[in-house]
This record gives sequence, structure tokens and C-alpha cells, in this order.
Amino acid sequence: MSSKRTPLQRKRGKKYAERKALVTKGRYPIAEAMELLPKLSTASFDGTAECHIRILADTTQADQLVRTTVALPHGTGQKVRVAAFVPDDLIADAKKAGADMAGKEELIAAIEKGIIEFDIAVAVPEVMRDLGKIAKTLGQKGLMPNPKSGTVTTNIAKTIAELKKGRIECKMDKQAIIHAVFGKLSFGSEKLKENLEALLHAVKEAQPSGIKGEYIASVTVAPTMGPGLKLEL
Repeated sequence: MSSKRTPLQRKRGKKYAERKALVTKGRYPIAEAMELLPKLSTASFDGTAECHIRILADTTQADQLVRTTVALPHGTGQKVRVAAFVPDDLIADAKKAGADMAGKEELIAAIEKGIIEFDIAVAVPEVMRDLGKIAKTLGQKGLMPNPKSGTVTTNIAKTIAELKKGRIECKMDKQAIIHAVFGKLSFGSEKLKENLEALLHAVKEAQPSGIKGEYIASVTVAPTMGPGLKLEL
């Protein structure tokens, strides 16, 4: 048996090359792709299912930028730590809804000291003016509450509950690609399919008025570690 390694094995490793060999089609229907996806992982842990959506947009045009949120039916499988910037009378409601931390002055003081122990922040509109002193710090980490992402809200309890369950933000980057996670590989093909369909539906519904005609160029799904699959549109 030949011991020579293929170019792909030399570049990515033998395990990756073996998984890549399972990809035999140029594009896959969603159901078939979700059956195959877990088999493509090269990781020894329960990997994340990722989706990369290429949009036919001019990212320099404000009316072609894509940004939306979607509540995945089965969540992401990831634990999300939520911080709620709220006045004192809403602290109990925020924590009851699932916030890991809630308040205003103490939270702001901790962030000023560099203590950031949360993955997403939400706020009620009336406290936003108080966040000015930490806006730069949170903004650099992508944690600043924003009305466009649904994290500035008058219904703080509902928003927190959705985020804890698995609501995610879909935002196009400078290369006109939306990168999102839609579950864990251990979810199984049916749950992954339902999550992905909800994600794609939300992105389609968010088509900006500035993009006419063809909107989505391609959709690729992949495990955290492993080759990707292109989907039939």
C-alpha cells in the first residue's frame, strides 16, 4: 500500500481528507445535508453546526445591508450568559426571565474595571443614556445593546427568555457573508433541519429593499471542525 499522502492530507490532515471524501455532490438538499453533516466532523467533542450565507450585496450601500434575528426552534445548544441593564424595579423580573446578572450602576462599575462576564447584553431604552461611559468598551467586543439587533427592548423579560432559549442575530459582514450557528451536531438531522430552515427563512424575509433580483448567492454548512457542504437553493 502506498504511503504517499495526497495534497489535501498534507495540507489539512488525514482525518479531514477522509471526511472530505464523503462529500460527493456539488450541492445537497437540506435534509440530505443534515444527515451527512455530523459525519463530517473531525472533532472528538460535540461540534457546532455552522451556516455561511453569501449575499449578493454591495456592502458600501446602506440599503443593502442585512441584519435580522431568529429564534431557533431548538436553540443553539450553547449556554448564553445574559446581562440586563435595567433600573432597580426591573431587576427581579430580569433575573426571573433568566438574566445571569441585572442592574445598572453595579454592572457599569464592573465593566469599567474590565470585568465582563456575559455573552450578550440587553437594555431597556431609558437606561441607554447611562451606558455612554462604557459604550466604547462594549462596542469593541460587539456587546453594546442595539435596537437593530433587538437587544434594546421595552419587553425585557420576553427578550431575555428568547435569548436564553436560542435567539440569534444574523448580520452580514464586510464580505457580504452571514455567519451563524444553528445547533449542535448531536441534535440529530431533524432538529438541525428545522433550525436551519428557520434561519434561512429569517434571512430571506430580511432581504433589503436595495437588493433587487437574486439575493442569496450560496449557502454552505459545516461542522466546527471539518469540511463544508453547499446547499441547493
